[in-house]
Amino acid sequence: MIPAQSQDSSAPLVAASSTLALVHYLECQGVLDPERVEQLVGVDLQALRDPDLRVPAQAHYRLWDHAEQVTGDPAVGLHAGTLVDPERMGLVGHVFFNCDTLGEAVTQYVRLHRLINESVTLSFEQTGELAILSWQPDTPSHYCRQDMDRTLAAAISRTRHFILPDIGAEWADIAHPRPDYASEYQTLLGGPVRFGCAATRLAFDSRHLSHPIPRRNPYVYSAVLKQVNSVLARLQPRRSFGRKIRRLISKQMATDRIDADSLARQCHMSRQTLYRRLKREGLSFHDLVEQVRKDKALRYVASDQYALGEIAFLLGFSELSAFSRAFKRWTGSAPAQYRASQLASADDRPTPPTDTDPPAP
Repeated sequence: MIPAQSQDSSAPLVAASSTLALVHYLECQGVLDPERVEQLVGVDLQALRDPDLRVPAQAHYRLWDHAEQVTGDPAVGLHAGTLVDPERMGLVGHVFFNCDTLGEAVTQYVRLHRLINESVTLSFEQTGELAILSWQPDTPSHYCRQDMDRTLAAAISRTRHFILPDIGAEWADIAHPRPDYASEYQTLLGGPVRFGCAATRLAFDSRHLSHPIPRRNPYVYSAVLKQVNSVLARLQPRRSFGRKIRRLISKQMATDRIDADSLARQCHMSRQTLYRRLKREGLSFHDLVEQVRKDKALRYVASDQYALGEIAFLLGFSELSAFSRAFKRWTGSAPAQYRASQLASADDRPTPPTDTDPPAP
């Protein structure tokens, strides 16, 4: 069996502890096929116990598809995430639950998230009385519905178990379309939920950030944090280029026409080198531009901050009809329909922060 890290040095990885947790769930459900799982993941099951091992994200996502198939449970991610087993937490989990306060724990969770999953960017913001966590995949191919479900369920279930039993979400945005089991999200999270959003976001009352974490162990915290910082330092060069280009595309899109040559010059390289470095990370310039446009379009249309014609201009479309066709390709709905549905559902929850990118001059 080929070790996971040697399969493709540029592919995004996830912590083997996440894969092992899914394997354990399948075992508890009585549907574990060790040979099939090893075939899908490319790693011996015993090797998954190595705390330093990392598995290709796409292999981990294939295992989620397999889990849904063998359990016959479309909500397998939510159900797996509600299981809390302190003995099966990864290194980041041990850092999180040994911090002084929930606010410090959230800060560490965001900082160390790349150790959990390199294919998804986690960010944190405070606005008014809300604290908001946002998960955004690097590319559409790196989004896995079941894994996102498990992430949300684990975040809220573990926080209730270890820190604050009555914590609940003020609201949640889910990036994937509304599934048949949609009612389970609000039951689990505690607040209103919207689907088909630009990113997955979880909002909770910011007063909880000062809540102390009971039974924390400063010695465990110090030892585990030292280990995860060492691992993070080794991974620092990985996949930073694609994120840099994505940020440059987002910035340039707000003020000018997207041009690969000008972006390459900003990075002090040729266009061919730009394409080649993105390709090493499994990315393409065209796909990044498309994803940034889609993300911005969903936020702009949902927020009702700009007229549809203004949004088309901000995103570099020559005319509103071209923008409308692209938007319908992305979402299956016309922009006006999408805006109406988002504004209607927003009446049931606090208004989330809008995109702060400056408009084009």
